[in-house]
Amino acid sequence: MRPQQLDEVLGQDHLLAPGKPLRRLVEGSGEASVILYGPPGTGKTTIASLIASAMGQNFVGLSALDSGVKQVREVITHARQEAIRGVRTVLFIDEVHRFSKTQQDALLAAVENRTVLLVAATTENPSFSVVAPLLSRSLLLQLNSLEPEHISELIDRAIESPRGLDGRITIADDAKKQLTMLAGGDARRVLTYLEAAAETAEDAASEDTATDSEAEDHTGAETEQPEAAKPVLTSEILNASVNRAVVRYDRDGDQHYDVVSAFIKSIRGSDVDAALHYLARMVEAGEDPRFIARRLIVHASEDIGMADPTALPTAVAAAQAAQLIGLPEARIPLAQAVIHLATAPKSNSVMQAIAAAQEDIARGKIGHVPPHLRDGHYEGAQRLGSAVGYQFPHDDPRGVVGQQYLPEELVDAQYYHPTNHGAEKRIQEYLPRLRNIVRDDKNAGRGK
Repeated sequence: MRPQQLDEVLGQDHLLAPGKPLRRLVEGSGEASVILYGPPGTGKTTIASLIASAMGQNFVGLSALDSGVKQVREVITHARQEAIRGVRTVLFIDEVHRFSKTQQDALLAAVENRTVLLVAATTENPSFSVVAPLLSRSLLLQLNSLEPEHISELIDRAIESPRGLDGRITIADDAKKQLTMLAGGDARRVLTYLEAAAETAEDAASEDTATDSEAEDHTGAETEQPEAAKPVLTSEILNASVNRAVVRYDRDGDQHYDVVSAFIKSIRGSDVDAALHYLARMVEAGEDPRFIARRLIVHASEDIGMADPTALPTAVAAAQAAQLIGLPEARIPLAQAVIHLATAPKSNSVMQAIAAAQEDIARGKIGHVPPHLRDGHYEGAQRLGSAVGYQFPHDDPRGVVGQQYLPEELVDAQYYHPTNHGAEKRIQEYLPRLRNIVRDDKNAGRGK
């Protein structure tokens, strides 16, 4: 069912509209090398083959999984020989992100001199996986996951086309909707599922026909057999053929970072349902539960902090539980922590406080530790003035005394600014009074 002409390509109109560089390439009039970036099953290999057909010249395909620098150089050498005869070489490299830097560097001169027209495909963000010189010499074109209407059209086409099922089955509406959802925008996946389910439907229909024939033979009745109806692919048959959707998630690639980013942003945004969705995606894809737990611990302080001081212990407990029990059971305490964090009041004042303090340090605002705060547990400390005049807060009935704690250069610095969210509202109410006692007591504010 791979498209054999441009009009059969689904879902990439933003790249294949008239006048677009990719369309010119497919039609044989383009000159620029391209890197096709997009999820699996969106047509990268298909478009490369259409470009090769349109060019009508020498086409060489390499896979980064089984090709090294030697193979790349051999292709380039042969391309130079073909160029002398006026034949252009189209070099297609699948999974170019798996090429090492050395392998990618071996392509540079040939691409720049147009010895080869490079068409590279990758599911990873090329900004991270392709060397900058090769990126600058190529057009970067991003393919999108197919929309549900494109997947639906592909299902109809595959059922009716002589290159597909050739009309041997029909599909129920609910099964078609379910199959579209399972596809996840991946044409290759939906065709694989459709093929497996169609075989199951045909086998079931054959068994039913055989059973009916045996029953008629047993009665001895001679009845005219009606034409057999086409097998129907139902939701039940689909569920029996496809246990569950395969989660598209590469723990070492772009999807990893995108899903984790969406996970944290959903918790920060207090959307507990979205957070659980992304947690489930990571769990189903086999993500290390310890990685998930580490992100929750960071988030508990970075985005919740003192608005709910119990968030951090909850995240740490979930991390310990994940370490002790592992998957699949670890998903339960992880989900509990996610629910706690997503529904907790939010405050990033802890993050802002430490960032502001570090910024002062980076700017050189450090200063000396006030003498009365220095260590006094050694002989001669008193002669140096260390620890002299320190006031013990527990000796004051209020539990706090007016005393200088910051270095002189930072005596008025205020880093922590609590919000009025959750438990932090109480801190917001009493912190000004606390600072007033510590800093504004004129009799003891700068120490003694």
